[in-house]
Amino acid sequence: MESNKKVAFPRIANYNCAIKYILEKGMEVRCILQPEMTKRTIEIGAKYSPDYVCTPFKSSLGSMIEALEAGADSIMMTNGVCRLGYYGELQEQILRDLGYQFEFVNLSEYTTGKVKDYLKAVKRINPKYSFPKLMLALKDGLAMAEYVDNVTEEYYKNCGFEQEKGAFRKVFRQFLTEMETARSRGEIDAGYREAMQRMGRIPLDKPEWPLRVGVIGEFFTVMDPFSNLEVEQKLADMGVEVHRWMNVKNRMLHYSGEKNMNVKIRELCTYEMGPTSTANIWCAKDYAEQGFDGLIHVKSAGCTPEIDVMPVLQRISEEYKIPVLYLTYDSQTSDVGMMTRLEAFYDMIEMRKKVV
Repeated sequence: MESNKKVAFPRIANYNCAIKYILEKGMEVRCILQPEMTKRTIEIGAKYSPDYVCTPFKSSLGSMIEALEAGADSIMMTNGVCRLGYYGELQEQILRDLGYQFEFVNLSEYTTGKVKDYLKAVKRINPKYSFPKLMLALKDGLAMAEYVDNVTEEYYKNCGFEQEKGAFRKVFRQFLTEMETARSRGEIDAGYREAMQRMGRIPLDKPEWPLRVGVIGEFFTVMDPFSNLEVEQKLADMGVEVHRWMNVKNRMLHYSGEKNMNVKIRELCTYEMGPTSTANIWCAKDYAEQGFDGLIHVKSAGCTPEIDVMPVLQRISEEYKIPVLYLTYDSQTSDVGMMTRLEAFYDMIEMRKKVV
């Protein structure tokens, strides 16, 4: 490595393999992958966070603390268009008050829309970085993130119907391991092809018209299995085909834009409502028009944009006769309580499908 810095990034669903690749291959620094988030992560994050802050603030703060414990000496924090944009500044101050010594690169300070300003953040990590290497690694890393989304989509659509229990999970975990250890674009592409081929060969016992549920919601919580208590996996285990549009590929890499979405939902949403609100309304209506059996709306406690979405979802539910389950998560959310609600929701949509 050109730099001796050991850099970490808060855990974000299954995308840290792509972040690791960009840091190590593009910025030529060592990436510290902290452990996957556990109950301890959210507990220590909640302990040092303001009471009424969003739950992702607490989990990302806990993830940073675990990264520093794992040996990181530099932390990078993403930017955002909601309160996420203010996370970095407050989290840095909390960590410094706790006595940690580290360098903090808050991408919100460099978000001007100009490439030269983003490169200033890169230069803080490694002043001797190579621009061509960075661009190539960025391209490969974004391709890896898209591959992660494609494999994840295939997994949740079919893992609930596998004949051999655990066959899909085995392939999925192996794929993520290969992405974490990939050192070239060739290895990334090969790992993706192999995972999709192996999933395609797994025998299924899938009905012609399975129950289909669309999962929508706040960007971080809906994508991160730990934060939403693995709601997609629980649905799949009940024998449901699970769909989730909200991911990095659809929301960031191939996003059609709010104006294009508003054409389809202008009777529901006149103005832009926030970070993922317009996309969630569009997605909910799209699922309803496709004849999905139910919708699940996921958000963290206190997420104002997603609270604003809920009345619109209720209107979609009434007009298209599609049930909607609203799930709100905080650091105290019970897995047992959520499971009870999911089971009741499943029983309802199953009985309704038989009647319809």
